[in-house]
Amino acid sequence: MSKPDLILLHPPSVYDFREKSIFYGPISDLIPSSPIFEMYPLGLLTIQSYLEKKGYNVRIVNLALKMMKNNDFNVRKFISNLNPKAFGIDLHWLPHAHGSLEIAKIVKEEHSKIPTIFGGLSSTYFHKELIDYPQVNYVLRGDSTEEPFYDLLQAIERETSLQKVPNLTWKDSKEETVVNSLDFNPPTLDHADLGIDTMIKNVFKYRDLESVIPFHGWLKNPITTVISVKGCRQGCITCGRSKYSNECYNERQGPIFRSPDSMIKNIKEIINFSRGPIFIVGDIRQAGRDYAEELLDKLSRINCKNEIVFELFRPAARDFLEKINDSVTNWSLELSPESHSEEVRKAQNGTAIYTNEEMEQTLDIATNLDCNRIDVFFMIGLPKQTAKSVEETIDYCEYLFQKYDTKLSCFISPMGPFLDPGSLAFEEPEKMGYKKFAHTLEDHRKRLTNSSWEEILSYETEWMTKKEIVEQTYKAGDKLNKLKSKYDRIDNQTSQRINKRIKQAKKLKKYLDREKKDLKISGDFNLKGEIDKFSISTVCEKSELDWPTTFGKFKILGGIKSLVSHFLS
Repeated sequence: MSKPDLILLHPPSVYDFREKSIFYGPISDLIPSSPIFEMYPLGLLTIQSYLEKKGYNVRIVNLALKMMKNNDFNVRKFISNLNPKAFGIDLHWLPHAHGSLEIAKIVKEEHSKIPTIFGGLSSTYFHKELIDYPQVNYVLRGDSTEEPFYDLLQAIERETSLQKVPNLTWKDSKEETVVNSLDFNPPTLDHADLGIDTMIKNVFKYRDLESVIPFHGWLKNPITTVISVKGCRQGCITCGRSKYSNECYNERQGPIFRSPDSMIKNIKEIINFSRGPIFIVGDIRQAGRDYAEELLDKLSRINCKNEIVFELFRPAARDFLEKINDSVTNWSLELSPESHSEEVRKAQNGTAIYTNEEMEQTLDIATNLDCNRIDVFFMIGLPKQTAKSVEETIDYCEYLFQKYDTKLSCFISPMGPFLDPGSLAFEEPEKMGYKKFAHTLEDHRKRLTNSSWEEILSYETEWMTKKEIVEQTYKAGDKLNKLKSKYDRIDNQTSQRINKRIKQAKKLKKYLDREKKDLKISGDFNLKGEIDKFSISTVCEKSELDWPTTFGKFKILGGIKSLVSHFLS
């Protein structure tokens, strides 16, 4: 077995989730992963691919998934048996504030001489605070750290000066914090691919399939992702990737894109081994009409049978949707109006407002083309959104169910558990109508171990308290569940399961409100290590997010060809 030079560790949200008594709530119902947030960021794959091309052996280890799947998995023993030149730990999403630091602490206790390197959006925002933790040696800032990672590894190996490593925060010999310039800010994303072939090769190299699986259940629902963009032209006030956030801590005036050629290369690598759906991150129109048309033209020439899922950030014209229809055999759409209320939508994003009528014109066109599915997502916890407004959003969902066939479905979930660092709501909460309960990285780390998701929530608004956000989440989820059953979006059996889980969750919440104490063993409820009975598929069934895949999910021969070609190259 090859010895890795760098091991990239993906931590769980809360390190000791198997021991803690935590009612996470439905905060992850509309994403593939569980409340443990075991889905690792795609940046780990681009870092691995880039560094492997530079001659390093890089291993990804999804510790969160290993811990989920095996209650007896000993994290400390596993880490103690590793011996790379460096460990990388992602702190990309803020819900990993607890797990990432605890994993780093174990690494340092077992390998005091091996450096720990943090990266990700949350690491970037809190880099000065993060570097003060004794278990953290280096922080690489920015949303593209492949080249700085290489420079840092070279400097560590050669024991040369760290002053010229771009994007690096570190401590000098006097233990004083040094913040190097954010000099690596590439104009495109083409410098680093996802490296699907590299991932397949490393499954065999390290004999560890579990560590590279993106999230629990992926083998049954093998959705893959291709990133078209980092950053955004939108101005959503709660988003940590908004135009404002990008300018704030990535020092970039606008988004950067992956070229159509690079996108097609990634997609061809995926369809070589998988028949599963491919989700394109970002509205491809953000880069301009010429970009979108070039990408669709190139897609039409590769004979992709996989479902391609497109994001729309605003309504789409007929010619664009017809272009998709002519270019792709199987396709679906995702839209996130976030609220039925145009007033709330305007408060959330004043730069790209559209009316419900304009959105429905897009839905009219798409449902009359060969679009297989349209998912419409709504959110709870938005500016100017009241409890009554949430109820009216569910009424609007019924209107959409009545107007369109079963191609279209609706989803709703709470925004949480935290405000995104760097977002306008985080930076100027009072001005945006928010009350913020967590300010520092340490604040967020501590909140993650509270016993209920109401206590974990880091915010409330002028229009809804934390208690109201929780109550409206279950109320809206219950009503939407019944509507989905009524209008044949889900079957009666699924609806009954969701109804039962919502009742259990509400009963548990009442108990928590009354007792206000840690629940290791408590009457009807035993929350020790509980992550699914009360906190997964609560307001909707996770399988509602799955895309059907026919004739098997994977192309074994294609995977073998990729493996052989890699070893022969």
